[in-house]
Amino acid sequence: MIETTDITKVYRMGDVDVAALSGISLTIKSGEFTSLMGPSGSGKTTAMNLLGCLDKPTSGKYFLDGVDVGTLNRDRLSKLRNEKIGFVFQGFNLLPRTTAVENVELPMLYMGVHQKERRKRAMAALDRVGLSDRAHHQPNQLSGGQQQRVAIARALVNNARLILADEPTGNLDTNTSAEVMKLFTTLNIDSGITIVIVTHEPNIAAYGKRIIRFIDGRILSDESKN
Repeated sequence: MIETTDITKVYRMGDVDVAALSGISLTIKSGEFTSLMGPSGSGKTTAMNLLGCLDKPTSGKYFLDGVDVGTLNRDRLSKLRNEKIGFVFQGFNLLPRTTAVENVELPMLYMGVHQKERRKRAMAALDRVGLSDRAHHQPNQLSGGQQQRVAIARALVNNARLILADEPTGNLDTNTSAEVMKLFTTLNIDSGITIVIVTHEPNIAAYGKRIIRFIDGRILSDESKN
């Protein structure tokens, strides 16, 4: 599913080049549940942005489902991202005056899906995360955990085979965090969806079957559970 070879990312800060990533090589197979862990500034979020085709590396190769991402123009990159990847963020990123089902429909608008089909698929996605009864509630009528489940439904609605989640429990209490992580686990086990989660919390990283630790833009360790 994911293969990177000697990926680097360098940012120009005034007259100084700052290396956010330095020679990252990793492979994540289809159906894996992987946690990227590290302190702030370790490079894990930069790695997530590159894996999500939200940014391009300064050097190195990235293949997503066999496609050389570096060869794609902006339109083809956007199409690949919409077809292959679902995103979940710490801040939920829901439109405030829009219902849950309308928020879930958003990715399909960019793909030109017909209105009736959008609604059907959005309701099915909400049902998968246990929120079909809250479909017509706006975000301010939902708890934090419910909002994050709406965001997960939105990530699922285009049948993405890869979900990238950046600190998905950062705004949630302990019990709600556990519920959200169990949902990711269920999606991974029951549907075979590849899950990659960025976190700095060991208890959240522990849900992954594999934990890759970053430090100073490099991979410090890569451990898989038996």
